[in-house]
Amino acid sequence: MRNKFIFAGIAGLSALALATPADARINQRQSRQQTRIANGLNSGALTPREGARLERREGRIDAYEARSRADGGGLSMRERYRLGRMQNRTSRAIYRQKNDAQTQ
Repeated sequence: MRNKFIFAGIAGLSALALATPADARINQRQSRQQTRIANGLNSGALTPREGARLERREGRIDAYEARSRADGGGLSMRERYRLGRMQNRTSRAIYRQKNDAQTQ
């Protein structure tokens, strides 16, 4: 079981190493935001419903990134800009939801 996690981690790191610096920043930010959501759920700062809503937002960002990359040639400047805006909005939503008065 542990070997699966180690292999997945190595595969993820190798994918980041092959990515361009801009792509790596997008992926790192997605990872940090996923961690913030998980920490909020574990600490009780996010309710399960809030966590699910934020996860759906993250999923939409992932789907947009995948569709943008599918046409070949990587991400255009417009696509990078849009991804950045989507990530900014989601980051603000994570902050707001973690710091509101609702708890589990």
